[in-house]
Amino acid sequence: MDKDNKVREIVNQKFTEYLTANNCRKTPERYAILNLIYTEQGHFDMDSLYEAMKEHNFRVSRGTLYNTMQLLLDCNLVLKHQFGQNISFYEKAYNNDCHHHLICTNCRKVQEFKDTKLKTIIQGKKNRRFSPTHYSLYIYGLCSACAREAKENNKKNSNKTHES
Repeated sequence: MDKDNKVREIVNQKFTEYLTANNCRKTPERYAILNLIYTEQGHFDMDSLYEAMKEHNFRVSRGTLYNTMQLLLDCNLVLKHQFGQNISFYEKAYNNDCHHHLICTNCRKVQEFKDTKLKTIIQGKKNRRFSPTHYSLYIYGLCSACAREAKENNKKNSNKTHES
């Protein structure tokens, strides 16, 4: 069994345990949503998840998506992010290495990056009466394309000012 199938098997088991412990129904739709999330890579919003479910010929209502997402958040199988927008983004939580996010304030593109030195510092930080399980770091700025565009616009504006 490959690593991805093993992960999906484990998260299915964890989800089943959570649903049982909380007297929730174990519907095929809920498992289909979970399995799609753990098949895909990266961040997603509810609209893209809804469209992906349709593309995989699995029709679910938006209500089912939102209710299932709340269950997945509650049992720590999905993480929720707000990248400075009015839209929530999600990503799988189980077996997802700690990583950081670079968010362009212009085009809203989100890039993930890993920094082992930073990870070591954060995980080695001693906090009294607190045991961290995971963390998230957001860094806001301009991506290289937006920074290049801003520089060109500034140059054009500067030339116009000097010509006047």
